[in-house]
Amino acid sequence: MLRTLAPQVLAVLVRRSGDLADAQDALQEALLAAATQWPVDGVPDNPHGWLVVVGQRRLVDAWRSQESRRRREALVASPEAVVDPPDGDDSLLLLFGCCHPALSPASAVALTLRSVGGLSTAEIARAFLVPEATMAQRLSRSRRILRELEEPFLMPSATEYPERLRAVLRVLYLMFNEGYASTSGPAVTRADLAVEAQRLSRALRTSLPDDPEVTGLLALILLTDARRPSRTGPEGQLVPLAEQDRSAWDAEMVAEGVRLVEEALSTEAVGEYQLQAAIAAVHDEASTADDTDWPQVLALYGLLERMTGNPMVTLNRAVALAMVRGPSEGLALLGTLDPVLGTHHRFLAVRGHLRERAGDPVGAADDLLAASRRTTSTAERDYLLLQVSRLRHPSR
Repeated sequence: MLRTLAPQVLAVLVRRSGDLADAQDALQEALLAAATQWPVDGVPDNPHGWLVVVGQRRLVDAWRSQESRRRREALVASPEAVVDPPDGDDSLLLLFGCCHPALSPASAVALTLRSVGGLSTAEIARAFLVPEATMAQRLSRSRRILRELEEPFLMPSATEYPERLRAVLRVLYLMFNEGYASTSGPAVTRADLAVEAQRLSRALRTSLPDDPEVTGLLALILLTDARRPSRTGPEGQLVPLAEQDRSAWDAEMVAEGVRLVEEALSTEAVGEYQLQAAIAAVHDEASTADDTDWPQVLALYGLLERMTGNPMVTLNRAVALAMVRGPSEGLALLGTLDPVLGTHHRFLAVRGHLRERAGDPVGAADDLLAASRRTTSTAERDYLLLQVSRLRHPSR
């Protein structure tokens, strides 16, 4: 409950104070008070309101001795302040505030993942492929920049939307990815993050119903998250896409996602999230893994690669290329990525898979073992080690 409520309460405190760092400090004290009092006194009827009130009091206490902040104190403690959540979604206000144009796109993404998504600094660092200490400094610098701005936590005007929208979409995309394929811990997925990313994406589409990339992102999230029920086995183990029970996929989610991606692609402006959603739709509409329209997947990845220049897209295109033209061509394309992704666990896992298909079980096992040593996901490591054992001991 506290994990779910924390971003919502933080958004209210930020809106009323205008300072993210102070609001986060007040939130932490409110959460600590809840963690110690609720087990004894019981959960209040309105836990959200309880946390807001306690957080407001902490803000007032912190500012009372600072003469220069009397104006803010009066704002927070004013009789007009309400306890219940307002009709609008303060999480969106917090989302756009953290994506303020004064911040670099990378810093905005990281700050929002920390403040709205609740990811740890270590998790965000892994998502950006940087050391944890570097990410901690980036987050601290971002809070300092926002503190020096005049009312950074206001919903952007219509003219400001394009400037912040790309960063906001990237935030939601990374948040969902962490929820669908957790980068740390024993669990394959983190449902709370996946659900929150979907909720915020829906809210964003309500604000921007005609933006094709907003629609494309929501479609991508729905089409991918529809598979979550079959992504783990009975003992919590990772199940790859080709081996999943497709009858367990959420058919309503798939239908909505397909409808949305068709709507988004009907516009003249085609973006990266629309293309990713189209790829997800091809997979979801195939009744079995063997029925997948791999030539269409390959063509879509080709468009996405030209649009983004992202080496991870090229990695996925190599898989599609191998499915269409054979593993040798897929391996040849992977060779061009070796200088960039040669030590990344996903690169090694894909190369191991293609080497096995090419008839090289020894090389495949070596790659999969190296990948297992580099991944930070326990479930993914266990899956890779299981494949290594299968390749090295086929008679078992």
